[in-house]
Amino acid sequence: MRRVVLCSFLVSMTAGSSLAQESKAPDVDPIEARQAIMSNNGAAAKLGGQMVKGETPFDPAAAGVALRTMQSGSLGFGYYFPEGSDTGGDTEAAPAIWEKPEEFRSALAKFQNDAAAAIEAKPEDLEAFKQAFSAVTANCKSCHDEFRLEKN
Repeated sequence: MRRVVLCSFLVSMTAGSSLAQESKAPDVDPIEARQAIMSNNGAAAKLGGQMVKGETPFDPAAAGVALRTMQSGSLGFGYYFPEGSDTGGDTEAAPAIWEKPEEFRSALAKFQNDAAAAIEAKPEDLEAFKQAFSAVTANCKSCHDEFRLEKN
């Protein structure tokens, strides 16, 4: 089971990196790209949360992949908010992204830095992972509160 999860995260991480590399391609839909990245981040956060809650046994390798998935997705994420991508599709992007671009970039940079620090910490036990993971996921809530629209 753990190998399946680990493999799926590796595939997700590679897919997220591929999207970021293609960000200059004219046929990449920015809304679809950012939703794919957020889907990967959500899967990584779910696995991390399950380990933190004891629903899934802690696995240092899987924990590391989850953190790297979240950090990897964040690196290209900011490129997928060009002017005109604030509407259409099934976007949940809040107008605040375009109204307060410096604050959005700052929130994204904080997430990137906290995720990089969590990876650097190389948590090898559950308690260390809980601390590192909570620092990363605190960014998720604050960014979603400010820069994501609630779906009805």
